[in-house]
Amino acid sequence: MPGMVLFGRRWAIASDDLVFPGAFELFLRVVWWIGILILYLKQKGKLNCVGGALLNSYLIVLIILLAVIICVISAVVYVSMKGTICNPGPRKFMPKLIYIRLALFLPEMVWASLGVAWIADSGVHCDKTVVNAIIATVIVSWIIIASTVVTVIVVFDPLGGKISPYSTSGTDHLDTNDSNQLLNGLKTAARSVWETRIKLMCCCVGKDDQTRVAFSSTAELFSTYFSDTDLVPSDIAAGLTLLHQQQDKKIRDPEEVVCHFLADSQESDLDTELENCHHYVQFAAAAYGWPLYIYRNPLTGFCKIGCDCCRNRTAEFEFIGGDNLTCHFGSILHTTGLQYRDFIHISFHDKVFELPFLVALDHRKETIVVAVRGTMSLQDILTDLSAESESLNLESEVQDCFAHKGISQAARYVYQRLINDGILSQAFSIAPEYQLVLVGHSLGAGAASLLAIMLKNSYPEVKCYAFSPPRGLLSKSLSEYSKNFIVSLVLGKDVIPRLSVTNLEDLKRRIMRVIAHCNKPKYKILLRGCWYELFGGDPDNFPTELEGRNQEDLTQPLLGEQSLLIHGSPSYNFFDDSPRESPTRYPHLYPPGRIIHLVEDDCSGRSCCCSTSRYSARWASEAEFSRILIGPKMLTDHMPDILIRALDHVVSERSTCISCPTQGNFNTNVA
Repeated sequence: MPGMVLFGRRWAIASDDLVFPGAFELFLRVVWWIGILILYLKQKGKLNCVGGALLNSYLIVLIILLAVIICVISAVVYVSMKGTICNPGPRKFMPKLIYIRLALFLPEMVWASLGVAWIADSGVHCDKTVVNAIIATVIVSWIIIASTVVTVIVVFDPLGGKISPYSTSGTDHLDTNDSNQLLNGLKTAARSVWETRIKLMCCCVGKDDQTRVAFSSTAELFSTYFSDTDLVPSDIAAGLTLLHQQQDKKIRDPEEVVCHFLADSQESDLDTELENCHHYVQFAAAAYGWPLYIYRNPLTGFCKIGCDCCRNRTAEFEFIGGDNLTCHFGSILHTTGLQYRDFIHISFHDKVFELPFLVALDHRKETIVVAVRGTMSLQDILTDLSAESESLNLESEVQDCFAHKGISQAARYVYQRLINDGILSQAFSIAPEYQLVLVGHSLGAGAASLLAIMLKNSYPEVKCYAFSPPRGLLSKSLSEYSKNFIVSLVLGKDVIPRLSVTNLEDLKRRIMRVIAHCNKPKYKILLRGCWYELFGGDPDNFPTELEGRNQEDLTQPLLGEQSLLIHGSPSYNFFDDSPRESPTRYPHLYPPGRIIHLVEDDCSGRSCCCSTSRYSARWASEAEFSRILIGPKMLTDHMPDILIRALDHVVSERSTCISCPTQGNFNTNVA
């Protein structure tokens, strides 16, 4: 960091990013050079064959060329190891070394071409060992050249040519109007670049109006989040590594531990809701269809649903209603334990803002269950990333009703299908005394929560169980309103219930702050970080703060201060700890309902009835999910199969621990 400026444009690679690729190439080159040298010394007396003189010259020049390249690469690696992420001063000669290294590709390509011509010459009759060595040399040369071309393509920054003119001269010479005009032009260019990237990655999704809107919304989100910093990907990786160590250090050295004892009514309510969650999570899992079922049952899944995939069940499908059932129906039956006649509707229609869902009669709980599927396709990802807020027209007294745009449109689609197509009417005509329950996981949890809010007036007794819902879902007033009928379940450090545009901005500022204060070179941060993630250790052994230094000691700030985009960014003063307002398109959003948090239970220092308990459950406030936690489980804790296993464990342990004294029921928070 910052991104290097080469050939008059910025590239998405920093001058301290060349340690590992340079060391790898250096290793290959040294082994290659030693092998060619040994070959030449052993075979130079046998080069009196036809074409041997040319081969002798070829090997001598190749040895010299490789020696020069090794020296240049060694210099690149050495210089890249100097300085820190925010102190590129000691690496100021890196661009010149890069130019020299790139220039050496020209004679290398010429010599590799000569090697190809020599191999192709049918008049050459030299020792087979020499011929094979030359063939290997030519192959390695072209592999390295091809790898370099791919690397150039990967680190190419389409906006580099627009930003680089202001990276040296600054923008102080521009008046306000010119500065604003250039800023708007750069933002427009950034949105265009991101939209092009997204269209290429999602080329098979479709080109309808909803998809185009999703492309535009996603491009706006990415350009807003990424275009105002001079971070390269390795800076983000180093920042996340430092944040994880810093976070673990704070957890191991808590400032204050506060115990909140639960009243009997709260504990009883928690047990009731946990039992309900344990029951309805199977419906949320069933909504994913056969892929999740096979994933959860890799050995027996194919055998159990294989017959259902091949069986002609047209009559049953017509009774149920829906589309694209195929193998999904068998997995749904096995997951829920229901009969096919218990299902009212099953849909696996999947488009942007249109989610698959199922409607079933749960006779055990005497409920009509609507389960909405979570993220499982590119269309769903585009729905997730359409993160602007939009107002909701609700027949309620709640003020400031707005929510996540993509998820609210998905919920509106399911609402229209349920109401306009008469699906709910059909269900209640069969079981009029049943209660309506909505469930979902991840994206499905968000859609189910909004759907419950939309249906609240028509079905006052509606309940919703949201498993791992996204944080950035509801306005504050809607979040408070939903606590009466929505229960959310969150496992451990799951990132999705902590994920919102506001929290992402906070994470970005935390990354910028921690790497700005770090006095270690990037390669050491990444090496120690890999060791820490794989083998653990004491976070105190991984210093992240400047030792006796002030931020003024940095020779260059984290952000390219001359960058016009960065001057217009709310993240510019990253040393400031004051809270930042989200951009108007992305106001603060909150998770739905009351929250049950399943946490890994460390019984040290606290009374535990069941010493073998791995997870414990407690009521949590939304404020506990106002910051993204970094760790290896931040993604795995979101997986539905892991959530189900943890919930199984908690419910089982709580049922066997009923002999615990009441005073043992408490929550522990770290202040």
